[in-house]
Amino acid sequence: MTSKQNYMARMELNRQNRLATGLLSERFPEVSGILINMTYYQKGANPVLMLRTIHVRPSDSAYFNMDCLIKGCVDGGFDLTSVIKKMVKDRKKTGKGKLVCHGKTDADSLNHASIEYDIEIQFGKKSR
Repeated sequence: MTSKQNYMARMELNRQNRLATGLLSERFPEVSGILINMTYYQKGANPVLMLRTIHVRPSDSAYFNMDCLIKGCVDGGFDLTSVIKKMVKDRKKTGKGKLVCHGKTDADSLNHASIEYDIEIQFGKKSR
């Protein structure tokens, strides 16, 4: 398969996964919004790769699997789903942590990328 075909296949799988997870309002009806701040790190002389902020509204997809930004990384990424599920279950409004990408790169570099995250969850009124 060519690189473009691989890319298109990954994009289609990503789209299907987003649709399958449903909306934030369906998955977590008690949540009125989520703010995710992430700092992407890579191995090397300039470790900070990118700062990223994501606002998730009730009408947005409840898909929290972020891609690894290292070129050539296969089957990597950062899945915040379990973190967010636990925070919602415990009605925790803030959470911080770090995740390491376990994907494979051409250089087969272990711990080639990581993120630090800071999550804020806004809870709406509970429906009765």
